[in-house]
Amino acid sequence: MFEKGSESGYKQVVAGVRQKTLVHGGNTLMVEFLLDKGAQLPLHTHPHEQTGYLVAGRIRLGIGEKVHEVLPGDSWCIPGGEPHCAAILEESVAVEVFSPVREDYLP
Repeated sequence: MFEKGSESGYKQVVAGVRQKTLVHGGNTLMVEFLLDKGAQLPLHTHPHEQTGYLVAGRIRLGIGEKVHEVLPGDSWCIPGGEPHCAAILEESVAVEVFSPVREDYLP
């Protein structure tokens, strides 16, 4: 699968958080998140492993009992079933890969 970059296709997930599925295959799915300063991703879990990279901005990421100040160039991997949350400290862009494919994120 190949997808050209575009400004369209973003969906509002929660207040201040937009996501767009970039590409997906049989085992992985890649998503870009546009995150507004002040937005909150509430504590949640899902069965998918989640690997991410902060392209721009600054976020506070809670994974299990640990909290991380995330800056551009930092990356993370959250095991499936691990509770996690985030506070968006500056306008941010993150790219994340989920495995297995998140059916709810398919376009």
